[in-house]
Amino acid sequence: MLTRIDLRGRDIDPRNLLPRAQIDVSQAVEQIRPLVDGVREHGVEAVKQATHRLDGVDLAALRVPAEAIKEAEQALEPEVRAALLEVIARTRKVHADQRRSDHTTQVVPGGTVTERWLPVSRVGLYVPGGLAVYPSTVVMNVVPAQAAGVPSLVVVSPPQKATGLPDARVLAACALLGVDEVYAVGGAQAVAMLAYGTRGTADPERELPAHDDCAPVDLITGPGNLWVTAAKRLVRGVVGIDAEAGPTEIAILADDTADPAHVAADLISQAEHDPMAASVLVTDSPALADAVDAELAVRVARTKHSERVSTALSGRQSATVLVDDLAHGLRVVDAYAAEHLEIQTRDAREWAMRVRNAGAIFVGAYAPVSLGDYCAGSNHVLPTAGCARHSSGLSVQSFLRGIHVVEYTQDALRDVAHHVVALANAEDLPAHGEAVTARFESGVA
Repeated sequence: MLTRIDLRGRDIDPRNLLPRAQIDVSQAVEQIRPLVDGVREHGVEAVKQATHRLDGVDLAALRVPAEAIKEAEQALEPEVRAALLEVIARTRKVHADQRRSDHTTQVVPGGTVTERWLPVSRVGLYVPGGLAVYPSTVVMNVVPAQAAGVPSLVVVSPPQKATGLPDARVLAACALLGVDEVYAVGGAQAVAMLAYGTRGTADPERELPAHDDCAPVDLITGPGNLWVTAAKRLVRGVVGIDAEAGPTEIAILADDTADPAHVAADLISQAEHDPMAASVLVTDSPALADAVDAELAVRVARTKHSERVSTALSGRQSATVLVDDLAHGLRVVDAYAAEHLEIQTRDAREWAMRVRNAGAIFVGAYAPVSLGDYCAGSNHVLPTAGCARHSSGLSVQSFLRGIHVVEYTQDALRDVAHHVVALANAEDLPAHGEAVTARFESGVA
């Protein structure tokens, strides 16, 4: 089922061998620009109109009533409640260790620089609700923001046609985490609402009922579809964004010790997300590649979302790559920079510690990606489309800003003044130097 690419004995740059699924964010940006502009100008009316047109839902109110959030938590199945509480506990444990402390460096006597780490003031957290619903994504967004100390959190998630509210399990997760500001808005209109608020620029002073009054945020995080990604690109600069998430992807570096049933099951698990999802096996064992194909033939046919999985596995973004040895395979997976990378080899941890580019690395036979999706304690909001070469997954750091606080005494400034003047003159910015020397002119210092 997987296309096979044979790199054995070939000295080829692997970066372009496995193209990602074709999504044109730039074109999507132009398509949703009128919608985003409409929300900026007209606020709540534009949000409701877009929701009616795109989601087929007429919203009486944007904000989810507190009683609906409470009812969703009370109705949660016991086994799902227990699982979510375990996910929350494990994720909090990992993310609590990520919080940075302020640090003061004495540069010279009388001269210090303190780096303060301060959370952003208000964050909008996007939770998808299309092909699947993701209460786990609520946890992955909310927990690091709470650990960072963000004082104001708002969750947005698409309304379901049957209820006009986000999925009940998403609402229940919000309740378990203590989040009470939730809006039944999804897609590009949700991103625009978070960026600009619901008052609109046409009449920004008007009074709005509390259930429609969403204040703008400073940062938007969370994965979404193409339209969400395009809207995040469009509002970047007005607000911060975490990343432009593309279709999910898994790469597996495996040798002849890997169990083909494990490998096939893990490839399917990511293909289940989206017809454009990428599933890539990199191996130096043709026998394993054959065995995985045989397993896929059996498992794809019997999995619940077999049509979606089959489309993803047969797409140009998925393949088996044959390499000379594991060192060659490591070069391939580093070039690919997968969102999720599994290492199923001899001495798996040794190979994992040599990886430079991946969103998250899963080591050995008993750390599948689906563990990280839910209960590992790690974060599952990760860079896609090769962005792991330069970006990290969501963490406490995503919600913090480092601010330098500079303190110099008169003597410490006097000591370095001639250097400031020299560099200011070299850059033809003499007033920069004069801002220092003015402090030592007669009668000033």
